[in-house]
Amino acid sequence: MISVIVATHNRRALLERTVSALAAQEHPRGDLEILVVDNASTDGTAEAVEALVRQAGGHAIRLLREARPGKSFAVNAGVSAAAGHLLAFTDDDVLPSPRWVAAIAKAMAESGADFCAGRIRPLWGAPPPAWLSPALHGVLAIPDNGPERLPIRRGLNEHVMPIGANMAVRREVLDRLGGWRPELGKLRHTLRSGEDHEFFLRMLHAGLRGVYEPEAVVAHLVPADRLRRGYFLRWLHDNGLVVAGIERAYPPRVVSLLGVPRYLWREAASDALRMVAAWGPDRAAERFARANRLAWFAGYLRGAWSGAALAAALRPAAPPVRGTRTARVQEPR
Repeated sequence: MISVIVATHNRRALLERTVSALAAQEHPRGDLEILVVDNASTDGTAEAVEALVRQAGGHAIRLLREARPGKSFAVNAGVSAAAGHLLAFTDDDVLPSPRWVAAIAKAMAESGADFCAGRIRPLWGAPPPAWLSPALHGVLAIPDNGPERLPIRRGLNEHVMPIGANMAVRREVLDRLGGWRPELGKLRHTLRSGEDHEFFLRMLHAGLRGVYEPEAVVAHLVPADRLRRGYFLRWLHDNGLVVAGIERAYPPRVVSLLGVPRYLWREAASDALRMVAAWGPDRAAERFARANRLAWFAGYLRGAWSGAALAAALRPAAPPVRGTRTARVQEPR
């Protein structure tokens, strides 16, 4: 049995498309369940999902509710209720391809991997601006890691990080390591979000192996209001802040200078020089990408030099309890 978990909050119209695409997956009937976790929606999401549940002809759909705001709470609730031995995750603004589930199952069976990262293509809500380059696609959760299947483990292809729009994990991994950390989700008035990154590092440091499967394709909506320069600069600064705190709990195997990996100092100096050199309208995308890398580094410095509290909060998570209402993630003391 494969369980697909979708956490949602006030995105009824988008969610209906996502769930309809999941219900039409080319996968054996009875071996796939779809769990939609309504995270305190107020736009009629529950009624829309209940209508889809009543429709015949697709895979089984179950509606769950999680009143505590925060995607991690909702995802963990889905983990606790899931019946599958393999748990796949996507978002409520994603359109999975018809063979998305089948491609994940095949890749994990053939590779023996503990987790899987799929390929994510953009579904543009507006034409992308000239200053936007693929180097910044990670900010929009549309990383494309190429057409080849890749192994992922500590020290190998660590740049290929599974994210909530397109990933899968074996049930025993979650039973062993616990779920996603609510304290690392988006905070009010910030774009901080590190729960996927921390979970990925937790798996790598536990010695688990992953696989990147390019045939497991989804299309992820990129809203027009995110195609603003300020959004990228703010997101990357906040992400650098969070990553610095996470890396205190999961230190990389590198030489540091003033509490910061030495290679980051070299990269920041190179980015500054290349940003100055990339002058002229034909190099706007490169110049903006370099500026954003420097914004990320500024956030990382801030987190590395003042973010001890975040790292201290990252104690080992309690494993989810099967059959309970929500997964229990240990809260910081």
